[in-house]
Amino acid sequence: MQVPKYELEERMRRFRERMDAMNPDWKVAAFIGKINLFYFTGTMQEGMLLIPRNDDAVFWVRRSYERAITESLFPIIKPMNSFRDAAKYYPVFPNTIYLETDILPIAMVHRIQKYFPFTNIKAVDAHALAVRSIKSPFELSLMEKSGKIHRHVLEDLTPLLLKEGMSEAELATKLFSTLISEGHHGVSRFGMFETEVALGHVAFGESSIYPTYFNGPGGNYGMNPAVPFLGSRTRTLQKGDLVFIDIGCGFEGYHTDKTHTYMFGKSLPDEAIRIHNHCVEIQNQIAEMLKPGAIPSQIYDTIISNQTPDFLKNFMGYGTRQVRFLGHGIGLTIDETPVIAKGFDDPIQEGMVFAIEPKKGIPDIGMVGIENTFVVTKEGGRSITGTHPGLIPVY
Repeated sequence: MQVPKYELEERMRRFRERMDAMNPDWKVAAFIGKINLFYFTGTMQEGMLLIPRNDDAVFWVRRSYERAITESLFPIIKPMNSFRDAAKYYPVFPNTIYLETDILPIAMVHRIQKYFPFTNIKAVDAHALAVRSIKSPFELSLMEKSGKIHRHVLEDLTPLLLKEGMSEAELATKLFSTLISEGHHGVSRFGMFETEVALGHVAFGESSIYPTYFNGPGGNYGMNPAVPFLGSRTRTLQKGDLVFIDIGCGFEGYHTDKTHTYMFGKSLPDEAIRIHNHCVEIQNQIAEMLKPGAIPSQIYDTIISNQTPDFLKNFMGYGTRQVRFLGHGIGLTIDETPVIAKGFDDPIQEGMVFAIEPKKGIPDIGMVGIENTFVVTKEGGRSITGTHPGLIPVY
């Protein structure tokens, strides 16, 4: 599938418009990161998108130029063997360049600087994320398809996969295979530095509150210290276990995020169910607030201030590992801006998409709660990953 030309043109227009408004003296911006390259060009190749303020943007491709011109409708794509080839076309280059400072290694910057004689670097990351945060109808259509796959797999098919004695790793591989067969694009991408997952968290019982490097409320044992995610080979599913699945899904590059829970073999204690149901209530309250003009930080403060101290213990994490957000933007990566957290004070806009994930850890039981992906509308957040409250009984 090719990203339509009108879509690429509109993305570039909005980016230039934001740069003009926020940085009126900007002269040139460049993108190297694969996610932003895909967003602006419709293909994910090794290269550099150079955007002069007063000239046409050019996508310089090292590998693969042939694939780029096959996949992309971007108007100007040129081949290069190295940055030297591209630099020949810019005999005069400004002193300041806007780069993706969140992700570019210093060595890469030095390689670019060897041929492009800039002396000052400014960050372009937040501007790209701001443009990406508002999804077009084309983007929303892809996220809708991801959401349908996500809902079907977790709500309809996963209960059929759960078998006593299976390991977390075995369930994770079955989930991955099922997602792929249903149309999942095959990876869960994150913007967090050096964060990669095949699926997300697949955990049984207390594994779902085990410490993890991942910046989220849940956890799991993982495969081993070198691969601390996916699922354990030794933690097996037993009667009475809470099954906690927090995984991404995607279609043609665009993600949804969803957490679903199951009671295997028998019901959880009444108190655990009560806590879970309260998390679902919080999700629905947040969804009602997801209207244009709402302020993410105010949503966060409103929800937190209405909880009792007892409930806030182990809320959005376990022990000292509580995260300070209730939801996050989502799109080409699972963790985008804005975030439902303190410090995010710009109004929400129609077309933004959020994953809302209130969860709470319970000793000896695990992480209860829920997560779904919501599109901001004038009537409030509309879930594109289903409305089932979770804790599906599998007896």
